Amino acid sequence: MIDKKILCFLLGRAMFAMSIAYVLPICYAFFSMQNQRISIFFTALMVICLIFAVLFSYNGQGHKQRIKISESAASMILVWIVLSIMGSIPFMAVYWMTPITALLETVGNLTSAGLSLLPPDSPYILKLWQSVLMWLGSFIFLTMLVTVFPEVSGCFGLDLSLSQGQIFSPMLGQMRFMARKILMIYEFITLISFITFKLAGLENWDALSMAMRCISTGGGNYFAGKGSIYVEYAATFSMLLACGNFLLYYRLLQTVRPPLSSLNLKTAIKIKTFAKSVHSLILKFFTLLRKNSLTNLKIFFSNSEVKFLLLTIFIGTFVITFTTFSKYYFEDGNMSFRLALFHIVSFISTTGLTAIDITEAPNFDRFLLFLLVIIGGCMGSVTGGLKIIRIIILFKLAAIETKKVIHPRMITNIKVNGVAVSMKIIGRVLSFFFLSAITLFTCSVILSLSGQAFSTSVAMSIACLTNIGQLPGICEAATFLALPAILKIVCCMILVIGRMEIFAFLIFISTISIRKKQNDF
Repeated sequence: MIDKKILCFLLGRAMFAMSIAYVLPICYAFFSMQNQRISIFFTALMVICLIFAVLFSYNGQGHKQRIKISESAASMILVWIVLSIMGSIPFMAVYWMTPITALLETVGNLTSAGLSLLPPDSPYILKLWQSVLMWLGSFIFLTMLVTVFPEVSGCFGLDLSLSQGQIFSPMLGQMRFMARKILMIYEFITLISFITFKLAGLENWDALSMAMRCISTGGGNYFAGKGSIYVEYAATFSMLLACGNFLLYYRLLQTVRPPLSSLNLKTAIKIKTFAKSVHSLILKFFTLLRKNSLTNLKIFFSNSEVKFLLLTIFIGTFVITFTTFSKYYFEDGNMSFRLALFHIVSFISTTGLTAIDITEAPNFDRFLLFLLVIIGGCMGSVTGGLKIIRIIILFKLAAIETKKVIHPRMITNIKVNGVAVSMKIIGRVLSFFFLSAITLFTCSVILSLSGQAFSTSVAMSIACLTNIGQLPGICEAATFLALPAILKIVCCMILVIGRMEIFAFLIFISTISIRKKQNDF
């Protein structure tokens, strides 16, 4: 039985986050001296979200402090539905999009797919609203990743990539603590990205918009400063940050500062030669800071996922640079390297930003980018795809099973980052791949009902399930706009399933079935 109070409490938190998201377009409309009606309209929406947040929170009073698996799965689905409805209103009211198209646009942004169904000449405030939705959606996903996902999916090896460095609990108090931590690191990395784009030469609003799009891996069709070398490198850096494990970032930043207990402040204050003692304290602080930084860098680059990610980017960049340069697509080798690096990072992070028309690139390069979309980034990141740690586990499992054929009595154990992988996690990884394949096939068959070629339907399903949204030259915004209304709703469902990683959706469906049988009985 699902506790409605706990669902109301979680929906109240989500609506409060949505109300804060409206602040940014309100500020833009006010300071850029845009139409004041738009500013009033967004302000009214913010007030409505606050009212709903208060109502949900009021109905959620007296909720229990422990959340069950069925409640976790239900809250994940309901949050996306409620936020998508509220987020689609500006697209309908400002640009007069149809409700279904606006809903698909909003779901695509909240799931960081970045479908970008808006035309290039649409108002800038809607492009900014796209960026805000992308950033908000990825933050909610990260919050779920450290609070709700562990209950639903057992983290899928998330604790492996952290070397057992974090504790996950179904208790709401622990969930709030984890959510505050992830918000802090998410805001910090967004700030770094914003500064990087500012240094690259973008204006404040464009720099903020691009930072939110790259850190959230939303991407989309809007690319401020496209063609600038510095902006491309800034985007590459930001997307590379988004590929990493955010909880690993937090753990490294938390341990880099030396603890005050190691500096012996009380002893230093008692010393008569105060200036000398302060100098020694400062020297000791920076010595420990340097030591901790080197240790954390060693831990970071020894992480299996990070090594796999960097190696994949290096090999992919080298291959695409060689193929494009040898085919004389670009006369400048430096340009070939820059564009190859940008697109490799863009697609492995499932951001999908493009600096050129890649439909003119060799088929091999496009196929390689397509494979990178399926792989995705590290576990604990906001990227889509299968996630690197699952690929690593499958490779190691395949190698061990091959050895067992030769040595049947050999005792083996799979380890990732020095931590043994339990059979429970291996079983869930295998189940995830099987369910993903079944889901992909089913969604492709359903989307083919629109009359699209089956290859296009498969590409659309992969784009939605991996949350990249668009695959240039295969399925783009026009492909999704041409779908009938019912299939647009199906795409919304696929996007949410891809963001929640199938298990939560199946648990929610099974919970409804069990409850229906109980009511029938």
